[in-house]
Amino acid sequence: MWKKVLLVVAVVGAAAYVAKRVRAANEDRALWHEATTAPDLR
Repeated sequence: MWKKVLLVVAVVGAAAYVAKRVRAANEDRALWHEATTAPDLR
């Protein structure tokens, strides 16, 4: 019983960690894109 609970907690924790890393990477990529593209001065 406890092994199953521990396994579920570990899987949920790993999924949360991966989601956090992916979100941070997307935000970083968006920031770099904004910083390195020329402004549209039309």
